Amino acid sequence: MPKLSLPVRLVLLVAGTTLPLIIFAGGITYNNYKQDRQNATQRVLETVRSIRLVLDSEMQRITGALQVLSLTNAVREGDFEGFRRISQGFLDQYGEGGVVLVANREGRQVFSSLTPDTASLPLRNNLGMVEKVFAEKKPVYSNLFFGSVKQRLIVTVEVPVVSDGEVLYDISFSPPIEIFQAMIEQQRPTKDWTISIFDGEGTSFARVPNPQETVGKRAAPSLYAEMFRNPEATLATVSLEGVPLITSFARSSLTGWTVAAGVAESSLVAPLWRNLAITSVMGAVLLMVGLAFAVRMATQIARGEMLHNLLIEELNHRVKNTLAVLQSIATQTFRSASRAEREKFEGRLGALAEAHNLLSQEKWQGAELREVIARVLQPYLLNNPERARMFGPRVPLSPRLAVVLSMIVHEIATNAAKYGALSNETGTVAVDWEILEESDGRRLRLIWTEAGGPPVTAPVQRGFGSRLIERSARDQLGGEATVDFLPRGVVYTVSCALNRDE
Repeated sequence: MPKLSLPVRLVLLVAGTTLPLIIFAGGITYNNYKQDRQNATQRVLETVRSIRLVLDSEMQRITGALQVLSLTNAVREGDFEGFRRISQGFLDQYGEGGVVLVANREGRQVFSSLTPDTASLPLRNNLGMVEKVFAEKKPVYSNLFFGSVKQRLIVTVEVPVVSDGEVLYDISFSPPIEIFQAMIEQQRPTKDWTISIFDGEGTSFARVPNPQETVGKRAAPSLYAEMFRNPEATLATVSLEGVPLITSFARSSLTGWTVAAGVAESSLVAPLWRNLAITSVMGAVLLMVGLAFAVRMATQIARGEMLHNLLIEELNHRVKNTLAVLQSIATQTFRSASRAEREKFEGRLGALAEAHNLLSQEKWQGAELREVIARVLQPYLLNNPERARMFGPRVPLSPRLAVVLSMIVHEIATNAAKYGALSNETGTVAVDWEILEESDGRRLRLIWTEAGGPPVTAPVQRGFGSRLIERSARDQLGGEATVDFLPRGVVYTVSCALNRDE
């Protein structure tokens, strides 16, 4: 893969640091939203239960008062004028909206708190409720219906008048719908809430908001389908106005009526989007500041690297000039020497130059061992590169180690080209190395093995090259170099410390 430029790397560093923080902040915001949603769901359910308790308490109070009226002698004996005076105290609690009716088994009204003229009173138009009271002999609560007396939608509480185990009359009270409306308006936490009271058939008779348009209408389809499956539940619904809600409902075991309340989804989602927007803007600002800083730093570093490279190029130029001058002086000095001696010196000087060229390419950061060996062996393998085999792990070398090992390998290769495996057309060289973990640190062991060359005989005396190899390994590498003149070929073993202080 191509190496990324410094500005790109710095930009990736800033982005890799900032973006996870932005994502983390967004995750915290979303987690808070989920917690708020859970709290809102619990609050909706608690509100519904509270309204249901208030509703049941009010209906129990009305039922209890009607049962007290049903025990009076006036109603039992048919003294309805006396009963009118007694019932008036009960009606005064509800203003002008409440109506008390008394009907017989056939549903004929024998008493009305609205008029003493009972002869003109119509039959009860919800005879089913009257029949239920006479049959069950206990209070019952009606669904929403159109009252013939009030000429409006009403609900009623029906209480039997019992004497000697027989039901004589049905006392009916239709409380003002306004008391239910006031009840839910007082319990409504905020304007984002929708609260309704439904009768046993799912028809609303008190609601906020928009009571005028929604009272008398059936519950929204998303709620109506669930109302009769469970006595209490929480679910997502859509109101009659088309507003998505988190809704809870609870059905009263006393009246069979259902209280439902919902909070608008938008009241929860809006803070989420607002917080996410704030987090995103702040994250974007931080990211842009970081990127600007990274670009500025990259520019400054690039200028420093440019100056550094310029200095290295100047140094390389001067070193090459120095080597050229040195080579010229050596040529003049060794004018009277033999050609072999001049070639030895020039070869060693060439090895030093190649090591310098390799380090120059890496900006004097060091070099890799395989590349150092390949550079030295290249002149001997031009016709047949397969004559040399190299095997070993990747070993980065410091500049000093690279130069010294380059000189050592050059001397070994020169000897092989003159007397050993590289002096004929069939010889081969194997260069193997390994890293040894020892108590005093890591060490490199390099083994040069020759095969297929001329017959090997040990020299009578060591030459300058052998002494150069031995002293360089000992004095400059902190290791040692040995040579074995085996019948099949010469074997050099060079070891050195890799972590020695430079």
